[in-house]
Amino acid sequence: MRLDPRAPLVLSTKELGRQPGSARSLELSVTAPTNLGIELIGVPEGSPVELQLRLEAVAEGVLVSGRARAVLAGECARCLGAVASQLEAPIQELYVYPDRAIDGVDDARLEGDLLDLEPALRDAVVLALPYRPVCRPDCPGLCPVCGARLADQPRHAHDGDTDPRWSALAALGSNEAGARTGEDEE
Repeated sequence: MRLDPRAPLVLSTKELGRQPGSARSLELSVTAPTNLGIELIGVPEGSPVELQLRLEAVAEGVLVSGRARAVLAGECARCLGAVASQLEAPIQELYVYPDRAIDGVDDARLEGDLLDLEPALRDAVVLALPYRPVCRPDCPGLCPVCGARLADQPRHAHDGDTDPRWSALAALGSNEAGARTGEDEE
């Protein structure tokens, strides 16, 4: 598969040459690729992703390091309400020159003077996402009985909140109380 130099996340390293120590800095704004997230939260497809990168030639290839900033959208793991926040994720990836690559090792590789930043961006963003995003740290979640959103109804309650699995024990307790009352009368 050949890289398309016009793709937004394909970067040229031509001006670095192969001289270790040569570097260049880039600031890019690209649109987010598809599926840049996990089940509950992610970067919406097509939204802007701001990249601050440093490309540095090293003996083995080109080291790309920097940061990605993006807006996140998703749903709260507790109450299923909307979650929106900012994400800043560090990026660091070594792109190995084709003649320096080791067979059997799945390194990121340069294709000529081009590198594909998308896999490194995806890894950095997904690893920086919260596993269980919440709309606020003290989100009370949903009512386990009816599913009502407890943040909207802070005084939410149900009559007879007894778990039906405890009904036999409750009946045993009332029989024992009756037996004690009968003993006291004798």
